[in-house]
Amino acid sequence: MTQDQKKSQVRVLGALIDPVSWDEALERIGQLARRRQSSYVGICNAHSVVTAAQDPAFAAALAGSNMNTPDGAPVAWMLRKLGHPTQQRINGPDLMLRYCALASQRDESIFLYGASSDTLNLLQQRLAQDWPTLKIAGAYSPPFRPLSAEEDAAIVKLINDSGAGTVWVSLGCPKQELWMAKQRGHINAVMIGVGAAFDYHAGTLRRAPLWMQKRGLEWFYRLVTEPRRLWRRYLITNTAFIAGAARQLLSR
Repeated sequence: MTQDQKKSQVRVLGALIDPVSWDEALERIGQLARRRQSSYVGICNAHSVVTAAQDPAFAAALAGSNMNTPDGAPVAWMLRKLGHPTQQRINGPDLMLRYCALASQRDESIFLYGASSDTLNLLQQRLAQDWPTLKIAGAYSPPFRPLSAEEDAAIVKLINDSGAGTVWVSLGCPKQELWMAKQRGHINAVMIGVGAAFDYHAGTLRRAPLWMQKRGLEWFYRLVTEPRRLWRRYLITNTAFIAGAARQLLSR
């Protein structure tokens, strides 16, 4: 990240967010990928910025990224209130598809890390169907447990040997951000944490209708479809975000 890019970042609760357009976000990832620069990108929603305000380790992971985009509608809204009136929501699932479309047009390969083996198989089929020229250099479904040092080294070697310029990481927040921060300096590619994007694009998890996405109601759709798992998170997170955003705006 250049000094100018650092200066342009905007603090939203506990995280520094980059006010970028879709074209700017895609171009910055592309530049890192072409250099195979060991780096990573955070995709930040309300849960991310609230967690960063409460968890120093997670805050440090976001602070070490090369770019943090405003994923959630509330985060994009905060950027508009803080001096960037045209800020759009730059979300993980759409960012991944837009980048795959670009990568398919040039000699660039991607790597998929995360989700289950079944989801990865379905995802690769979907991507190959949409973009037959897209180069998928590899895919790996990590076990649902801490990795040994030997396993970790083997995964790093697998990704580096693949020659991929981008590594799309679908582990969920905050696990994916902590993993990317740990791998910076080891994996020779730009890593992008995209949350549930693999499941959405593989068809194993249904995404909110487009009209809800455009109106910033994707979180509400997820809450309605997975109430037992998400009600506590959204109740606590949304309340904390509203309180933190109000304090930040009133203190300006």
